[in-house]
Amino acid sequence: MNYDEFLNPKIVDVKPSGIRKFFSIAEEMDDVISLGVGEPDFLTPWHIRQKGIASLDDGATRYTANAGLKELRNEISAFYERRHSVKYNPDSEIVVTVGGSEGIDMCIRTLVCPGDEVLVVEPSFVCYKPIVEVCGGKAVPLVTKAENNFRLQADDLEKAITPKTKLLVLPYPNNPTGAVMRKEDLQAVADVVIKHNILVLSDEIYSELTFGSQEHVSIASINGMQERTVVINGFSKTYSMTGWRLGYALGPAPIIKQMTKLHQYAIMSAPTTSQYAAIEALQNGDEDIVKMKWEYDTRRRYTVNAFREIGLDCFEPEGAFYAFPCIKSTGLSSEEFCERLIVSKHVAVVPGNAFGDCGEGYIRVSYCYSIDNIKEAVRRIGEFVRELKEESENNGECNGN
Repeated sequence: MNYDEFLNPKIVDVKPSGIRKFFSIAEEMDDVISLGVGEPDFLTPWHIRQKGIASLDDGATRYTANAGLKELRNEISAFYERRHSVKYNPDSEIVVTVGGSEGIDMCIRTLVCPGDEVLVVEPSFVCYKPIVEVCGGKAVPLVTKAENNFRLQADDLEKAITPKTKLLVLPYPNNPTGAVMRKEDLQAVADVVIKHNILVLSDEIYSELTFGSQEHVSIASINGMQERTVVINGFSKTYSMTGWRLGYALGPAPIIKQMTKLHQYAIMSAPTTSQYAAIEALQNGDEDIVKMKWEYDTRRRYTVNAFREIGLDCFEPEGAFYAFPCIKSTGLSSEEFCERLIVSKHVAVVPGNAFGDCGEGYIRVSYCYSIDNIKEAVRRIGEFVRELKEESENNGECNGN
């Protein structure tokens, strides 16, 4: 039977995730240290788990409202007002989703029509471009550079906008670079967005994981931007709740209404148990955020310094839990570096080009693993880099002879 006659060619043309490729290789090998997947190594805090368990004991096993439990939407509204100075109406401007990923998918499918152009900041997470293309839109990369701290430059945004541009995907704090946008950067971007009357999808899943004296600033808090921004966030990274699969979208009521309708037909409602646990997280989880953030910061500083000590230039991330060291000095492509590293040293990291062509020459390293694993992994990577240097020197001597 020829299944090609039945399959949607837009789905067939989508490339598999470059992140999962090396994760799958690692699963088939022994003694592999994986720094490839962005999953916190912390257990979900016990008081949050308790609430989930209690909801089951209480028999709360039915569907919730399509948009999510009213109490949870109230808490999400209060959380964003308290931490990011933006107020959303829980009745019309919030929908609870199955992870932030569903929120991203629903937002793009709700807004993007065939022929629309969507500007995607790169390097960035792998899902935006494929979803745009499945919708018949065109994903246009907006390249960010280390010399600009991987922040989107308003001038670059201005140059990329055409009459077909409808949406800007703004993923900060950024995966894979760890870059953040400061308020002044967002203001400059907002000026361009308002001038050209386009919308913004602001992926803020790492909003609570910023380091240094300045906290995360949501572009929705910039004057004139709440009405043209859909914010995506969730519980996976902030509260170490990846397996609970719970996120949310915040935005203008007319957009959220259509996203909720799509969610209604595709999903029905997010997991009930997870929603009760999330209420507890928002009400009593601020101290958990502080503790995990402190630990991530310790790992962040160690990881960046360790890469610099082994001779790999490494941008200092200011958010999320990733480092993005440059491996151009080794002479290998990102794919070659990662493939040879996992085979010879049993360390799994992700090639930078998995996050856009401009990520070539970099690797993404997640430091959301234990410090002992990070230390051993970096030790092996240092050994690998030294061996590459010796190999290059020996080849040079042979060529010289």
